[in-house]
Amino acid sequence: MKKLFVVVLMFLLTFGVAHAQLGNLGNKLKKGINALTEEVNKSSSSQSQSSAQTPPAQKPATTQTYQSPQPAPSAPAGAPVSLDEFTPANIPANALYVTIYRGSARGTGAKESPLKDVQRAIDLAPNGGVVCIAEGNYLGNLDRGWIEIKGKYVSLVGGFNSDFTERDPQKYITRIQPTTQQRGTIGMGLLMLECTSNMAATMVIDGISFDLGNYLEYCPADPTDPRWGCPEGCETGRVKPISEPPNSAIRSIGGNFSGNLAIRNCMFLNSSFYGILLMHKGGNWQIYNNVFVSNIYASCEVNGALNQTTNAHKSTVDFHHNTVLFSWCATKEMEDMGYGYRMRNGVDHDVHHNIFGCSNLSAIDNAWDDSTLPADKRKITSAWDNLFFMNKGDITIPGTSGGQWLFVPAKRFDEVMSLVKYENNRELPGTSNFKELIDQPYLKGFANLKVMTTSSYDPNSAANLYREAHGLNKQGTSTTRVSMYGNRYSFDKALVFFGAEEGYGAQKFK
Repeated sequence: MKKLFVVVLMFLLTFGVAHAQLGNLGNKLKKGINALTEEVNKSSSSQSQSSAQTPPAQKPATTQTYQSPQPAPSAPAGAPVSLDEFTPANIPANALYVTIYRGSARGTGAKESPLKDVQRAIDLAPNGGVVCIAEGNYLGNLDRGWIEIKGKYVSLVGGFNSDFTERDPQKYITRIQPTTQQRGTIGMGLLMLECTSNMAATMVIDGISFDLGNYLEYCPADPTDPRWGCPEGCETGRVKPISEPPNSAIRSIGGNFSGNLAIRNCMFLNSSFYGILLMHKGGNWQIYNNVFVSNIYASCEVNGALNQTTNAHKSTVDFHHNTVLFSWCATKEMEDMGYGYRMRNGVDHDVHHNIFGCSNLSAIDNAWDDSTLPADKRKITSAWDNLFFMNKGDITIPGTSGGQWLFVPAKRFDEVMSLVKYENNRELPGTSNFKELIDQPYLKGFANLKVMTTSSYDPNSAANLYREAHGLNKQGTSTTRVSMYGNRYSFDKALVFFGAEEGYGAQKFK
């Protein structure tokens, strides 16, 4: 009908002059046009109503749907996790492929024409797309040292061999591992997320290793000089402060995220400012089957970013089957931070089947008080069936007075009333050989960690008496030396932690 209307209209325009001269005929045509217009409108309205009642068939979704593999609370302790979500056989049809060895900057991203740059693939990928990444070290655009996902949801799946016929993230290592060449071009994190538009969307970060150990500056590996904080056998001395260039505050994964997020089969090593530090803007998150080693401040922290009064319980994290070792304090003075996992306000946290060892302060931080909120608005926290060893505290909670925290051992988690689930937390069994897999000089150095502070302040020195006479503050110097702090942990030695303890911590890829 619409086509007929257009034809008639063109006819009238063509013979406009005749219409003006042929009075009666023009009036008749005008009446015909009005009638035809009414008919078209009726037809369009009818089609619109029909369309509203019977929507057109939708194309099948090609985005991978993530389903949690964690055991149900009623499952037996140490139940295995399933880690076979992404294999060469079930990659979505619209996936893009990246390999640094045979990819091209001008490739299409198809398996037959792969790209070589992960950032380029992210930029080309559709919202909800998947980028498959072969083994190799990927440093972003022109090797700047970092990548970002901004404004859309794109899953990154590493661990493929070069022709994408096999996948094993612990065999075919996909990494973001900058070196000193990236100093000056690296961003705030190795992977930065800014994905906040869709709380129903899903994104997966799977099989990627993040390591800052070749980027940061460390003191010399000289155990004979106490200034360097290097235990015998460690490959570096202590890390230099992040406030002193070239070192700076860099996390492995950071940013803001809203939606359903899974981070799995990854390694987070030697970060100077958190392994994972994310703002949670709603959705259900899974962080599992990862290895965290030698991260400063905390290995993993998730902060609630929604108003807790109006959006309580809309942000959840299930942190399970992770191996978390050597979480270091913020500075070598060992005064603050040094956590494995932090239960921040505004998020419901479920922490289970992890191994937490050698946390500089505490394995789990639950010291964030939200008791001023109504009871039904406060965060829900659980920590159950975890293994612990050599932590100053297994969980930290607020003290009742004096401003001090309470460091609670695993065997007393039942007395922490803020935990909904608390059962079966315990020390690593003496029969376990897990500790034997840790780099022994590193472990020995941590076990014998010493902090030594010396002061040269003399109130009666000539200089201070002179300053006093002129109304100036007296001065002195203080020096803190540590036997170890944030020393680099070997990438290859961290790989052995996958599958080191059956049913707990990171498991081998299946």
